Amino acid sequence: MNERNLPGGEMSSRILDFIWLADCSGSMNGEKIQTLNYAIRQTIPDMRKEADANPNASIMVRAVKFSDGAAWHVPTATDIEDFNWVDLTAGGLTAMGMALELVAGELKQFPTDTKRLPPVLVLLTDGQPTDDFKSGLDALMATPWGKKAVRIAIAIGKDVDLDILEQFTANRELVLEAKNPQLLVKFIKWASTVVKNVSAPSMGDTAGGGTLDMASIPIASVDDDEIW
Repeated sequence: MNERNLPGGEMSSRILDFIWLADCSGSMNGEKIQTLNYAIRQTIPDMRKEADANPNASIMVRAVKFSDGAAWHVPTATDIEDFNWVDLTAGGLTAMGMALELVAGELKQFPTDTKRLPPVLVLLTDGQPTDDFKSGLDALMATPWGKKAVRIAIAIGKDVDLDILEQFTANRELVLEAKNPQLLVKFIKWASTVVKNVSAPSMGDTAGGGTLDMASIPIASVDDDEIW
């Protein structure tokens, strides 16, 4: 039986918007973009399990890609039960500011009611913005839901401006440094599991990772290759 349709009527469900923001610049070409695609595909079954275990939250997923510009890779908010990942390819610059502005424009349309949980924004990048990052971040933070969002950044490799990513997350602990493929997969999987915390009643309308299980963030192991 679908837990969302129990005897006595459908349970009240709050929307949890989960948005991937994926860097597709030229420096991501090869193993980095392949690992990113693989890892996001691997998150789908686990996110579906979380949705089944949390009948009071509807997990809606979409994705932004950015290189020379920014565009919706998955433009429509899609229930995790119906979500599929189409692999990204890499090439171009790093229009991170445009990606944030694109998300800000979407969040601005969200009604300010209690039917939504704080959105989860996961930014993945291996470089530095080549456009106006500050304007994009300002646009995002000017929206009520941008301020409330749980914002996680995954730095891929050694050439990332960590200070920029900390501005995005407003929490250094949520800037995760993926120095190799193994860590990138671990961090992407961990980021996808925060829906459990966000949908918990104790999360309420707070954001910034205040109730996330920070102790569960993966760490490097002796078997991880230091190659990026």
